[in-house]
Amino acid sequence: MPGLISCRTEFGPSQPFKGARITGSLHMTIQTVVLIETLTALGAEVRWCSCNIFSTQDHAAAAIARDSAAVFAWKGETLQEYWWCTERALDWGPGGGPDLIVDDGGDATLLIHEGVKAEEEYEKSGKLPDPSSTDNAEFQIVLTIIRDGLKTDPKKYQKMKQRLVGVSEETTTGVKRLYQMQANGTLLFPAINVNDSVTKSKFDNLYGCRHSLPDGLMRATDVMIAGKVAFVAGYGDVGKGCAAALKQGGARVIVSEIDPICALQALMEGFQVLPLEDVVSDVDIFILQWWWGEGGFWVYVRILAVRLFWVLNKVVGLCWI
Repeated sequence: MPGLISCRTEFGPSQPFKGARITGSLHMTIQTVVLIETLTALGAEVRWCSCNIFSTQDHAAAAIARDSAAVFAWKGETLQEYWWCTERALDWGPGGGPDLIVDDGGDATLLIHEGVKAEEEYEKSGKLPDPSSTDNAEFQIVLTIIRDGLKTDPKKYQKMKQRLVGVSEETTTGVKRLYQMQANGTLLFPAINVNDSVTKSKFDNLYGCRHSLPDGLMRATDVMIAGKVAFVAGYGDVGKGCAAALKQGGARVIVSEIDPICALQALMEGFQVLPLEDVVSDVDIFILQWWWGEGGFWVYVRILAVRLFWVLNKVVGLCWI
């Protein structure tokens, strides 16, 4: 926060973002309020949506909608509402879309890419996107939004692509998508990988999780951490923060790690290092780290979390990276 305030002081008079359109798809919280107000103080026009259906703080969204920018976000959105909000945040009218996107999870970026692909196919063959062509319920919503938009503006997303200078991506999920698109030659505009910057991975992942994990556990469960046996899956930056917080709270912490160096680090910090299957019956609190990636891993983590919670009656926390 102090860095953003310093940016206003240093760059406010020169208005470096004057005339720029910025769309954000990022958790709509009071911290994001400071970011949005900094962007507008530097001259930008801003439209915003949340990257998560549950994370919006309604009072923060209301304050920004009143004072600074167009906001399409509220706590407890349905998936249909979530993608409608994303589409509205990208819609700047007939003149095209934003100049810059601040993305978290890659959904705004994905919507533009899928929209461009559908428009090019429609222009070539007259074929509209078919939501029934996929079993993924969320992607069916995306295809429906694009299909309905084609009827009113068949070049809407192509105009966005032409105007966009680039996107910044904050988290693992979005970065994985960007690298996949870069590898297969379908990335439509420049992208900045914020996720792998040192100030994100070594500070937000480590100290942010160390701060928020015990707070989230106590708010959600009202379970005392002291005296419990806690299991942390992985000992990277997120795992280090989680394990340190649980240890500080008085739990006996067990770590599982496939990387030998990280496993040795955990051991040298005084943590027991064991595989998950050896400790399931003894552990009270499970902390799993994951990302919203495609493929089998995130499906496995979700199934594991559900089984631990519903079948074994364990406390389960998921830390997104």
